[in-house]
This record gives sequence, structure tokens and C-alpha cells, in this order.
Amino acid sequence: MKRDFVISVTLDKRRLKTDNTYPVRLRVFTPHDRKQKLYATAFSFTEKDFSSVWETTKPRSEYKEARLTLQAIESKANEIATSLIDFNFEDFERLMYNKTSREQNVNFYFNKFIEKHNQRNAIGTVSTYVSALRCLLRFHPTPNIEFKDISVSYLEEFQRYCIEKEGKSLTTIGIYLRNLRAVFNEAIEQKTITRDSYPFGKRKYQIQAPAKVKKALSGEQLKLLYEGVPENVDQEKAKAFWFFSYLCNGMNFHDILNLKCGDVDSEKITFIRTKTAKSTIAPKPIVVYITPYAKDVISKYGNLNQSPKDFIFPVFHHSQNAKEQYLKKQTFICFINKHFLKYAQSLGINEKISTYWARHSFTTTAIRKGASIEYVGEAIGHTDIKTTMNYFSGFEDQAKRDISHKLLDFN
Repeated sequence: MKRDFVISVTLDKRRLKTDNTYPVRLRVFTPHDRKQKLYATAFSFTEKDFSSVWETTKPRSEYKEARLTLQAIESKANEIATSLIDFNFEDFERLMYNKTSREQNVNFYFNKFIEKHNQRNAIGTVSTYVSALRCLLRFHPTPNIEFKDISVSYLEEFQRYCIEKEGKSLTTIGIYLRNLRAVFNEAIEQKTITRDSYPFGKRKYQIQAPAKVKKALSGEQLKLLYEGVPENVDQEKAKAFWFFSYLCNGMNFHDILNLKCGDVDSEKITFIRTKTAKSTIAPKPIVVYITPYAKDVISKYGNLNQSPKDFIFPVFHHSQNAKEQYLKKQTFICFINKHFLKYAQSLGINEKISTYWARHSFTTTAIRKGASIEYVGEAIGHTDIKTTMNYFSGFEDQAKRDISHKLLDFN
């Protein structure tokens, strides 16, 4: 029997968005009356990216998640349309989207958060909200998620799905569910739903946190890495930037790439953390005294002979938008992680070291050398000592032994 509807996924090129992408729509067409409707999805792509996601039989790994989600939406739409004895848009929309009000669903609030963080150029945060929503859409039986659908048992099933079907870690699941929790809190504040609908908290669903893995290297390991000789120029560059971070108070790599010529004088670097600049009314500058090693890194890989507002390291450029800088940063960090890990392994260090270990190693080493928690917290830009303590890997065994032997020394 001839079908009285045609369903497809299409790129809606009628309106170019501000990020130079087009929205992806679910297209439903009825041939007998030549009528079509386009329904929103959570996706938007450039023409090239859409082709890579949808118009190829074997998408690259970074596009597979988007393709699976879109396939699920298309499949669900076909199932619903086929189930109707006489296809009509009213019944299709009721079964497909099942919503009483645009603002009474989870999708709407997720998109509000995505838009808000986009406006703040918080591209990393945007990425976590987009990934969380897409994962929920793959799990949920319909493309529209209502708050009333989400209960404690729903969240427990979602967690099992993420682990068993998608291989997500507890860390990733925690990020997704904290974003969902923020969505619930916003909906409650806006009086879209009541507090009774809230599935999180004591005697309800509690987001599981993985055991904290201390990411600090021992003094012996740091000495070995500092004095070691890299096998090639890529490892040499990775070593240089890793130790630049370590020696500059564990400076975050986004902050390293964001350093301007005007932030540096003959003896120190003064900068505002990118993270606190977005969230604090009057962020406190961090001061780092430059070591000879850090000066050498700047001389070799950077350029101070520019205007005060120019970037020291040639990764970021003022012509780039926030998304382009985010992608540049991620590529740079991947490069450092890949080659520093190989360098460490060549020296017999088998921990899966990343750029973040430099920050933890600075914190731990400074405290072990006698610096106070308060000093270290200020040095790395923390406002809460508890956060600093999470970075501290504890005292080494020899220090513990020395203290034990001194307990009866009353002089």
C-alpha cells in the first residue's frame, strides 16, 4: 500500500544562524495535498558537517553520536506515522511530541541553558548541555521529554543505560545529570513545575560521584620528567608547556593560551582566570613570578614583541570567535597530552598523565614544601579551601615517617 506521508531529516537553509550553521529539521510531507511541516531538533550544522553526519554511509567517530540521535528521531516519527490508520498532522504531533505547553518540557529548558551559555561564550559548558540532551533523547521513547516523565526510577534506568549501552563513565553521567538538575531548578524557579516534581536529593535520586583520583606526581617523578630528554620536537614542546603550567601556579591551559603581552613584565605574570572572569563580579588577579624555565618557554614558543593586547602564544587570534578558540584549545591540549604521555612512558612513568596533572602537582608539591593551604588556594585562584584540598594528594610516606619519629621530641 502506498504511504500517504514521507518523513526525512533535512537541513533547513532558509535561515542562517549567527554561528553560521543551519537548523536540522524533521520533515514530514503528505504527497496527496502537497503539504509539509518542519519540526525542530536539537541540532544545527554547516552544509559540510550535515553532509558528514547524514549523507554519508560511514560517518567519522565525532559525527556518530549525532547521526544515531537523528536516526532515532526519524525512526520514531515513521513508527508513529505508520501506526495512524489515516495520517494527519494533528494526531502525529500529539503522539510524537505529547506536550501541553512549550514551556512544560525538558527540551525547552535545556535549549534555554544552551542559548544562555552561548551568549556568555562558555563553549565548553554549551557542549556538556548539548551532549546531555542528546543522550537523554536517545534514551527517551519520544523526542519530547516532559518533567513529569522523570522520576527516581527513570534516572536510575537512565544511569544503567548510559553505562551498559553507551559506555559512559560515572564522571560523564554526573555531568549530564547535574545539568538536568539545573534544568529542574530553573523550571521550579520559573514556577513551570512544583518542588514536588523534583527527583533529586535525600531519599530520592543522588548523583553518584566516582572515587576521586589524585592527579599529582611524586617529587621523584617530577625530577625524572624535568631532567629527562625528550625523543623528538613534539615531546619537547609538550614537556615545555606542561612544566610551564606547573611552574606558573598550575595555570590552566586556557589561561596559558589566553595570556597577552601586557600580562607579563620582567619578573611576573598577572592575569585573570578565564573561568572566574565569567562568573565573578570583581575577579581577583593571580600573580605568578616567572622562573628562568618559564621565560625560556615564552622566548621559544611565544612572542612578547607585540602590542599589549596580543596573545603571547600563536594559538588564539583576535579574529577567532569563542567556538573557534575552544576548538583550537582542545586541539592544542590533545597534542600536549598525547606527546607528554609518550615522553613520560619513555622514562618508565606509566600513569595516564594529562595537562591537568600539572595543576594538581603544583598544589601538592607546594603544600608538601610547607606552603599553607590558604596560600596555594590563592595562587591557583580558588575561593574555597575545600576545592584546593581536593587537588592535594597527601604527604609522601617519608614525611609521615619523619613526623612519627618527632612526636616524642619535646625540645
